[in-house]
Amino acid sequence: MFKKFIIIFFALLINLQKCKTDEEESIPTRKDNAILLNIDLPGSIQNPAFSPDEKKIIFTNFISGYNLPPSDLYIFDLETESLKTLVSDGNSNVNLPGTSWNSTLKSIVFSSDRDPHDEIFSIAESGTTGDEIRITSRKDLMAYEPSFSPDGKWIVFESHRVDKEQDGIIIRYKTDGSSNYINLTPPDRNCRQPNWSPKGDKILYQSKEKDEWNIWVMNIDGSQRRKITNFKGNKTDAVFTPDGQSVIFSYENEDIKQADIYKVSVSGGTPVQLTNSDAYEGAPAISPDGTKLIFESSSIDPDKSKGTRLYLLNL
Repeated sequence: MFKKFIIIFFALLINLQKCKTDEEESIPTRKDNAILLNIDLPGSIQNPAFSPDEKKIIFTNFISGYNLPPSDLYIFDLETESLKTLVSDGNSNVNLPGTSWNSTLKSIVFSSDRDPHDEIFSIAESGTTGDEIRITSRKDLMAYEPSFSPDGKWIVFESHRVDKEQDGIIIRYKTDGSSNYINLTPPDRNCRQPNWSPKGDKILYQSKEKDEWNIWVMNIDGSQRRKITNFKGNKTDAVFTPDGQSVIFSYENEDIKQADIYKVSVSGGTPVQLTNSDAYEGAPAISPDGTKLIFESSSIDPDKSKGTRLYLLNL
């Protein structure tokens, strides 16, 4: 009888610990006023980007977990909390945080790994699955993480050899297909996640050197490339502020347990912390009026989690 009691006791203890772990993963301890968005979807909710009128966001839902395909695109209304399925076809469809929703075209740009490999597509904000327009088409090169220029005439995106993840090149291309593919960064640098400035005169991106990611800015022709994060640690997922004077990004270093969201001037300097929790925070998006920040969050390493959720912080 005593042995049976011991077995039951340890079973209850394990279940209690499991419940505690699940609760800790889903509800991080916050020291800021960020609130969890009420988006009822399984899997991992990532990569928010604001609509031009600031009332909605586009995001990627990885169905099987953090960064695990397949993935769908959804539009979430911040006022009514209603969801609209934009693209859901069994492939990995991914938008980039930042300038992926264009006011001139009233369209959203994204990448999809549909056969034969990753390419760039666009879809009207009022569209549904099947309405996508293919923008890029190359035999031996993949294209993903695209963003629109402010006037909607150009995109920039990250390009790789098929089935290779290193040595990313940032490329500029006309949305109507009337230009050549224009390389903006050298082939021997690993460059990713390009985003246009609000005025359309600059492009930011992240580049890896000596096992560390940093944020860079360049002119739209690829000239005058300049690193703006001259401090230790990994800086990723960068977007411009609406005035184009600062950059918001996810940042972690040896003194930071998990990444938080920071801001730094485009001229460089000391970063300013915006979020404050014991959780991983990444993929920030800032509203066109500069008053709201939405980002993905997980209280544990997202690669080991069930997936991230989106939080909103009034700045």
